[in-house]
Amino acid sequence: MDYKATRDFALSLDANDSLGKYRKHFHVPLQANGEEHVYFCGNSLGLQPKKTKDFVDQEINDWANLGVEGHLNAKNPWLPYHEFLSQSYANIVGSKTTEVVAMNTLTVNLHLMMVSFYRPSKIRHKIIIEADAFPSDIYAVESQIKFHGYNIENSLIKLRPRPGEYTLRTEDIIDVINQEGDTVSLIMLGGVNYYTGQVFDFQQITTTAHAKSIFVGFDLAHAVGNIMLELHNWNVDFAVWCSYKYLNSGPGSVGGVFVHEKHHNSELPRLNGWWGHNKEDRFEMPDMFNPIKTAEGWQLSNPPILSLAAIRASLSIFDEVGMGRLITKSKGLNLYLRFLLSSIDTERIDVITPQNSGCQISIRVEDGNKDLFEKITNEGVVADWREPDVIRVAPVPLYNSYLDVYNFYKILKHFL
Repeated sequence: MDYKATRDFALSLDANDSLGKYRKHFHVPLQANGEEHVYFCGNSLGLQPKKTKDFVDQEINDWANLGVEGHLNAKNPWLPYHEFLSQSYANIVGSKTTEVVAMNTLTVNLHLMMVSFYRPSKIRHKIIIEADAFPSDIYAVESQIKFHGYNIENSLIKLRPRPGEYTLRTEDIIDVINQEGDTVSLIMLGGVNYYTGQVFDFQQITTTAHAKSIFVGFDLAHAVGNIMLELHNWNVDFAVWCSYKYLNSGPGSVGGVFVHEKHHNSELPRLNGWWGHNKEDRFEMPDMFNPIKTAEGWQLSNPPILSLAAIRASLSIFDEVGMGRLITKSKGLNLYLRFLLSSIDTERIDVITPQNSGCQISIRVEDGNKDLFEKITNEGVVADWREPDVIRVAPVPLYNSYLDVYNFYKILKHFL
């Protein structure tokens, strides 16, 4: 496409955008002057769908009117409520419905998964992770290593880009797996790196790791609802995610888990809780734990219904639109933004996100000068700054427009 750095061109792209109508289904924060913000922070917290209030109010009203009877007699019974999300999650992550469950929050779920999939021995005790993974992931894997009595310096392999580069090369990841494989118990990567926006090659990494008898898990916080996923077909062992970024379910909302079906009948260790017990006799209060033979078997307690209601509201929009259409528009927004950024004659910024990534573009600022970020923020841009030197922006296809992209470009260019 022959892009143009003009407002009229951006408006012409919006005029032909079949998903443009969905913007009105979200609350877009307003500036003090009454104009909408350029909201490019869906990679941190997604906007609220307008239907969320109705979904949550339904459960609030049923609680008021039914009390405990709502577990079975609410319009959407609470006892199986988490199951209402399973098909939507399966569509988004590329799995069977039996392989996904909404439960807990991301780092809690990561620890639960590592109870099952990090089984260190004297020979195999290492974990591979990106050096610039989200800090909570690093804290989690380090604590698991120490919990099992191993030394972080000897048991944690941090993948780093080549000198002068910002992202990891797949061939370098594969080389590490092949070189260290006999000593590695687990590979735990972000599906999309939170800092650079790099999308990893799930399938190649998983296949190579499995050839070395290594379990593979992914943190999908920045991937779910953002990129096309095929977790089942890629044979990934497990994945965890939050639901408040691209899935627009509200701050701190319940997360999700994928466990490949090949593990459902295995003897993997796990931490047990009654919500993971066989549904047929759960309320007979048996002494012996009998896990559900699906991903639900990793549940501990009944989930918070109000949070699930907010997730369900957002997922209903994903069901209507479909990931294919979202990805198509996301690529369009991304390409137009890259074109506009490349047209700015400056050496103060540098895009470090590889091509063919998701919504997020990470803009490295020369000398880590946060002053630029603060100036664009004062002009109505909602993005985020990540130390030491990156502005992250994420045009989200459900509610961002090409005009948003153009307006961001105009504001940024003004201060360069």
